Amino acid sequence: MIHSGNAITVQMLSDGIAEFRFDLQGESVNKFNRATVEDFAAAIAAVKGNNDIKGLIVTSGKSSFIVGADITEFGDNFAQGEAAIAEWLGPVNNIFSSFEDLDIPKVAAINGIALGGGFELCLVCDYRVMSTAAQVGLPEVKLGIFPGFGGTVRLTRVIGIDNAVEWIATGAQKKPEAALKDGAVDAVVAPEKLQDAAIDLVKQALAGKLDWKAKRQEKLDPVKLNPLEQMMAFNSSKGVILAKANPAQYPAPKLVLDTLQASASMGRDDALKAEAQGFAKAAVTPQAGALIGLFLSDQVVKKISKKHEKNAHPVNMAAVLGAGIMGGGIAYQSAVKGTPIIMKDIGNPQLALGMKEANTLLSKQVERKKLTPAKMGETLARIRPTLSYDEFKDVDIVIEAVTENPKIKEAVLADAEKSVRENTIIASNTSTISITRLANALQRPENFVGMHFFNPVHMMPLVEVIRGAKSSDEAVATTVALAQKMGKTPIVVNDCPGFLVNRVLFPYFGAFDLLLKDGADFQQIDKVMEKFGWPMGPAYLIDVVGIDTGVHGAEVMAEGFPDRMKPSYKGAIEIMYDNKRLGQKNDVGFYKYELDKKGKKAKKVDPASYELIAPMVTGEKRAFDDQEIIDRMMLALCNETVRCLEDNIVATPAEADMAMIMGIGFPPFRGGPCRYIDQTGVAEYVAKCDQYAHLGKAYEAPQMLRDMAANNKKFYG
Repeated sequence: MIHSGNAITVQMLSDGIAEFRFDLQGESVNKFNRATVEDFAAAIAAVKGNNDIKGLIVTSGKSSFIVGADITEFGDNFAQGEAAIAEWLGPVNNIFSSFEDLDIPKVAAINGIALGGGFELCLVCDYRVMSTAAQVGLPEVKLGIFPGFGGTVRLTRVIGIDNAVEWIATGAQKKPEAALKDGAVDAVVAPEKLQDAAIDLVKQALAGKLDWKAKRQEKLDPVKLNPLEQMMAFNSSKGVILAKANPAQYPAPKLVLDTLQASASMGRDDALKAEAQGFAKAAVTPQAGALIGLFLSDQVVKKISKKHEKNAHPVNMAAVLGAGIMGGGIAYQSAVKGTPIIMKDIGNPQLALGMKEANTLLSKQVERKKLTPAKMGETLARIRPTLSYDEFKDVDIVIEAVTENPKIKEAVLADAEKSVRENTIIASNTSTISITRLANALQRPENFVGMHFFNPVHMMPLVEVIRGAKSSDEAVATTVALAQKMGKTPIVVNDCPGFLVNRVLFPYFGAFDLLLKDGADFQQIDKVMEKFGWPMGPAYLIDVVGIDTGVHGAEVMAEGFPDRMKPSYKGAIEIMYDNKRLGQKNDVGFYKYELDKKGKKAKKVDPASYELIAPMVTGEKRAFDDQEIIDRMMLALCNETVRCLEDNIVATPAEADMAMIMGIGFPPFRGGPCRYIDQTGVAEYVAKCDQYAHLGKAYEAPQMLRDMAANNKKFYG
């Protein structure tokens, strides 16, 4: 053994070729943490000190290659400030460069995922062989940063400016055929042939059949385009990339483009310094803090879900009650992820509607070549439509998705319970009705939970799993496991009106109504909140949700939380409902909707909306300051999120933030309500609450925030 460390071993194979193997002990994946970087330097020194080594293959002892840098270490590094971040990268890049500068041919054998720092290591090698099971990429921009271990420098010189900009500024993961086409890898082989192919490349290099030194030199020199050609390449790339990423919301793509352009005419070492400076600028942005925090919150949610596994029962057969759009969507999602499902309704027309929904979704997959017609047939065969409960004795979980009416749901749930085994879990897809209340209709309430999907089911990643007063750990765990099996992110919440997501959303709609009452223009509110980062403003959102749905939900919330969700006036949303304006459901709400050239509903301004709202306006009609609109909308939403933490409806800030991002489209680059409060500053946020407290209880700072401000605490340390 030439080197044996905690992360890397180096051993001789044959013919002067050694294997440089990454296998981080005590971890399921390889990553560049402090320990790996230190061992990397030691392993390089060992190779330098061994004259018998004529060439290297770089391999992984795990199913993935190297997944990237250890993001959990970013917080400490990034807290030091811009200059310290750039300085931190210097020694790391020196280690990577010292490996590149070894005067022997080096071939990366990429067996699995190689992302971020993992792919940057591959770029340091002279050649790259990729397994057909692998994926590569530089996804750092999705965290608000960009490659900092030489990725911007080396990839630009390996695959050219246009391709490198697309890879780095979009953060896309690339499959083998795409990586080979762009020139990022030199060969693609079957997994079982990977090591032999890598060894063969080293042998060809040693035999002089491949000019490996020229390949290395390309990465040390400036980009081989003259200044005019460079300018043209970057200008065309900027137009495409910046049209997709608003620099005010996501600054990293523009920062990386500026860095790439500045460093293209430099040699490697100067270009690496420029990369480090650009990386540091991105790393200190609030967006990077939010997006990295979001990644870490996602890891927290996954760990919490994993803890439920020990209590979960296997789900080999599911059932859904109700074959409408929601039921059909649930059936599709279950079937497409491999779990057979029975779909029951009271009539053949309803069943036909549910099957049509599943068929439409699968047909679109076939059209996009993401599914073969044969696979579509297999998936549809997993959905068994029925009018009776005869087959329910084999069902492990039943998901009720009938009309949002407590009496109808109670009757359906009681009927279903009589037809299933004693240990079958029953879940309701209700969005507002108390799970504890619905459980009163059942003989085995311990087997009953809420399982709230969001519409459209196939697109929305979140599932709220609601624990009622009598729900057992086994029922909750099994439902969590099924949601994961269906490709969703489950978040467990306790029972209350609206649960978590809708409880938080309705004060936001209440703030919207109050702004209109005070004289604001709903179009201005929409534009301001969309600029803030929401995918759609509140008027457009309620039109899409359905104004009738919004009014029903508001009634439930008003009953549950009258002190802050029961207005003393009739709001604009209710006025629209009274005038049979339901939003996109009947093509008229705050906006009117007409089909565009692509057959999609496009919103248009409708003067009649203003005429209907006019009588409710008690304030002077005026153009509000953008920040006042943001503050009034966001305070109501964020305060209710904190109250859900106070009331133990949701257990952690990480779960609350992830639920808001996945459930209602909270701007990801702001990290969720709790992180938004942190970035505002808790004391400053409480001061804003005090400024607007005269508007009502929804604006009063929760006691949790006052305590945090007094003790200089944050949600995320």
